[in-house]
Amino acid sequence: MQRPELEALLAAQADRRADPVPQPPADRERQDPLPLPRLEAATLPSLDALTPPPAADGSPPDVPSVAGLVPTVSPAPPAHRSGRSVAQADDLRRWASEALVRRASDLHLHVGRPPTARILGRFEALSDEPLGADRIAALVEALLEPAEKEVLRDSGQVDLAVPLPSDVGDPAGATPRLRVNVYRQRGGIDVVARLIPATPPTLESLGLPLDLARLANHPQGLVLITGPMGCGKTSTLAALLDLINEERCEHIITAEDPIEFVHRPKRCVVNQREVGVHSRSYSRILRAALREDPDVIALAELRDPESVELALSAAETGHLVLATLHTASAVGTVHRILGAFPPARQEQVRTQLAESLRAVISQRLARRADGSGLVPVLETLVVTRAISHLMRDGKLQQIRSQMQTGAAEGMRLLDVSAAQLHSRGVIDAREAARFGALPKGGAPAARRAPGEEGAAA
Repeated sequence: MQRPELEALLAAQADRRADPVPQPPADRERQDPLPLPRLEAATLPSLDALTPPPAADGSPPDVPSVAGLVPTVSPAPPAHRSGRSVAQADDLRRWASEALVRRASDLHLHVGRPPTARILGRFEALSDEPLGADRIAALVEALLEPAEKEVLRDSGQVDLAVPLPSDVGDPAGATPRLRVNVYRQRGGIDVVARLIPATPPTLESLGLPLDLARLANHPQGLVLITGPMGCGKTSTLAALLDLINEERCEHIITAEDPIEFVHRPKRCVVNQREVGVHSRSYSRILRAALREDPDVIALAELRDPESVELALSAAETGHLVLATLHTASAVGTVHRILGAFPPARQEQVRTQLAESLRAVISQRLARRADGSGLVPVLETLVVTRAISHLMRDGKLQQIRSQMQTGAAEGMRLLDVSAAQLHSRGVIDAREAARFGALPKGGAPAARRAPGEEGAAA
């Protein structure tokens, strides 16, 4: 750059620096900054004023602790029902006690009918006096907590589990619990309560084959216990969990609605969580459980595709998952799980089942020939390498033939189990025929009841 050009550029920059700063228009009011308050020295307390005077004997003053300056916040009460029993509901307490003496499984309180117990699958009245709507309403008012009353009012039904008072024990001397369902119907409010033993059952006490104990030894995978309502699925699940609790030193988390059998820690750490009390849903409990370092996860029920998917994922990631499902047969369970997903996802789910499913126990209850109680009739599918390949390839119709020849692996079919029980004299020919068995010299197999068509499919 030539010298004359450089001098002209410097002169132009000097002229720009000399220009006055642009001012706002005259009609705009000036916004003065907010004035800051002045702190007078006389208003500030001195350090001496904040320090308590020394004691009379010259010892240092007592300085109040911070705890006294912080307001105390009372902790929220725990969201559980361990302190509540049916002691306030005198009628329910009396009828539950009588039902226990008669070895009933369920107690029914219906408007216009006398209190009734289900004993060995049949109804028996506990009195001759029909129950009025006001009497049941008063019982429910004494039994439910405020939050449960709100649920009943909003949704029309509520589930809960409560312990019986200590003076109401079963014939063995233990104090059982009640799983209670309260619901509204046309005539008023009805109550149905399931009587739950105080301690978890064992495989032997339930009359289950002892070879099921091997299912508690799986380090990971999915074990399903299936069957219709009232067939003992919860009891079988509790027996397997109790076996794990006795033989393994691990962490068990359960998701239940409500909590039925109470599992006291033996060798395991046991956390039982209740839907609606400790979390909002099964899926929330299962998602959280994966971050709580569990070894065993028990789900009282697989209710929807989301819970099925989370259970499969938990089984794939190294956990042993035990759950119940309402299906009619072992093979029907596989169909049910696949059918819960859209066709585009079924191949993926089939692969997950082939990798993670360990066994399916499908059970019913049959009346003993001597009338002393009920005995389980089982169909058991153990997922061997051959069955895993059939699942992966979608050849589910061939699984039954594998079960017929898989007795050495612990497999059994429902009709064969019924026939074996009949041959040992545990059930009579009529009961055996009800499950599709054809005892030697007996009548042809009876037609299955609705819902049992898939038992031998």
